[in-house]
Formats: sequence, structure tokens, C-alpha cells
Amino acid sequence: MKEATGELNMTVITLVAVAAIGAIFYLVIWPMVQQALVSQTCKTSFGSNYSAHRVDNKGQNTGTGTSDAKVYKWECCPQSDGATTGKCIAIED
Repeated sequence: MKEATGELNMTVITLVAVAAIGAIFYLVIWPMVQQALVSQTCKTSFGSNYSAHRVDNKGQNTGTGTSDAKVYKWECCPQSDGATTGKCIAIED
């Protein structure tokens, strides 16, 4: 019985560790990957003086039923000292 309890404890520890690693990836690493991808897209498509900016961080329903997946909108804006209002280009899905 002690062996079975020990294996159950290791299973629980493993599941908690996998969940923690997944949460860290989703909350810390994935936003950095997204930012890098969109930033590179802006620089490739519009020139090296453009950078990516997140426009809308509100979650939107993706239309696949009851999913609450978040969809972010991005714009490519020129890097300048002045205001960039009206100069940004929206990135379409």
C-alpha cells in the first residue's frame, strides 16, 4: 500500500509541475513570442522604422462555439518622435 501511495504522490507532483510549466509558458513566454513575430512582420512588410503595437487587448469570441479564446489586434506604426495618430497600419488576420 505504501508503494501505491508513493506513486500517486509522484503522479500528483508531476501533474502540478506540468501545469506550472504550461502556465509560465502561456503567461510569460508566449506574449514575447507573439510580440517578436508581429514586430518582424512589421519590419519586413513596411520597413525597418516600423514597430508593432497591440491595439486591443479585449478578449473576443472566435466564433467556434463557447470558446473564450483571446484574439489580439496589432498595428504597425512608424517609430518617430511625434504623434503617430493616423499613420499606423492595421495587421489583418
